[in-house]
Amino acid sequence: MAPSSKLVKTNSLPSHQRSLVQPLGSPRHKRVSALFRAPESSLLQEEFVTAASGEAHHQARARRASDETLAVHAGEKLAGKKDADVGGTGTETDSTATPIVSGTTHWFKSSEDLIAFKEGRRHSFEYGRYSNPTVKVLEEKISALERAEATLVTSSGMNAITTTLLALVPPGGHIVTTTDCYSEARVFIRDRLSMMGAIRSTFVDLDDGMKSLKAVLDENDDVALFYTDSPTNPMLKCVDIRHVAELCHRKGALVCIDSTMASPINQKPLTLGADLVLHSAIKYMAGHHDAIAGCVSGSEALITRIRAWHHHLGGVISPSAAYMVIRGLKTMALRVEAHNSTALRMARMLERHPKIERVHYPGLESSPWHELARTRMSGYGGVVSFELKADLRGTMRFVDALEIPFIATSLGGCESLVQQPAVMSFWGHSEEDKAKNGIKDNLVRFSFGIEKFEDLRDDILQALNKI
Repeated sequence: MAPSSKLVKTNSLPSHQRSLVQPLGSPRHKRVSALFRAPESSLLQEEFVTAASGEAHHQARARRASDETLAVHAGEKLAGKKDADVGGTGTETDSTATPIVSGTTHWFKSSEDLIAFKEGRRHSFEYGRYSNPTVKVLEEKISALERAEATLVTSSGMNAITTTLLALVPPGGHIVTTTDCYSEARVFIRDRLSMMGAIRSTFVDLDDGMKSLKAVLDENDDVALFYTDSPTNPMLKCVDIRHVAELCHRKGALVCIDSTMASPINQKPLTLGADLVLHSAIKYMAGHHDAIAGCVSGSEALITRIRAWHHHLGGVISPSAAYMVIRGLKTMALRVEAHNSTALRMARMLERHPKIERVHYPGLESSPWHELARTRMSGYGGVVSFELKADLRGTMRFVDALEIPFIATSLGGCESLVQQPAVMSFWGHSEEDKAKNGIKDNLVRFSFGIEKFEDLRDDILQALNKI
């Protein structure tokens, strides 16, 4: 890999890029810049400001940046105003690609320079476990996409989950989650978190319209946090985030949504009232099955609390992995559009096939979650789960007959992946355990990639003929 360009001063930038760092009222400010965190709002506000040139009075016209543009430029060319005020993100460069800053420690020019950094008058970096210029770019890009004040990027999605829960559920506290939440998170909450300071956990069912959540909140004054996935994995149930936030906030409880199955393109939980949003960034964000990362976004105050725990736990992402996610994010909107389209068309086809018993996908009008998803999401994601009219072995024959997808865990990448949860995730589990989690022997979870729809359709149809 070629070495990155060295940092440059503003006056060495080309004229068309210098306009980006001109005062917003300047006639030379003809390009766009993102205004992060408007003072009157508790959420991050990304704005494009275009100055009308050639007139006596230049009047700014503001509009919100699109996700497509933010995914490419936020944190980089469209750097945050906050960071510009204190010296930028530390990655100002004439390279169009964000440099991978691999140094683990950063030096200061003098003791006064160090004091300015400690007092917040100068933006810089101290040690790799606390922050890194490349990672900072990724955090700002995700914050822009999620409409968040701040983001913490971690070494994995599971690290983001565990660090968040440890930071926000106090000893003697109470966490409420759903029976459909991510299996590893469920195990951590049930078997690990409960051992730390007598923390209680309650699992509620999504199928009752959150009546059980309301009952738990009404009967307990110690609920600190509600955590769940939306959509869930693998049954793709959806949470009414706005309703949940109203219920929880009334009782002083925080709401944390794992939005991995949706991506920031399809769903923005913070705009629906959630306090925090989590992602396994290896999925739709990175999009190529080649980088492990996680993130949590929310208010500056909450992320500061979580970051303090993260500093001690040490779940640090490498700058190289952060760069891979940055690169992946630039094409996320295009990829998610393809995922959404293929999955919806495939779900409709499967729903009509005589060898299919049931299809789980919120984009289908027959789904009990469709109306909720339609009003809360802009797309339904690339994962479709379905039940075959077959037993365990018959379903295995279908999976093995597929030629395009890999038999593998994960989702959201360019390549299609398929798995039979009874084999991939629940092999060796009791029938009672599988039934409790809604896992049937004939259930298939298909994560559609960006291959041509017709190729995937023909592959699925030929495999169905084998059962």
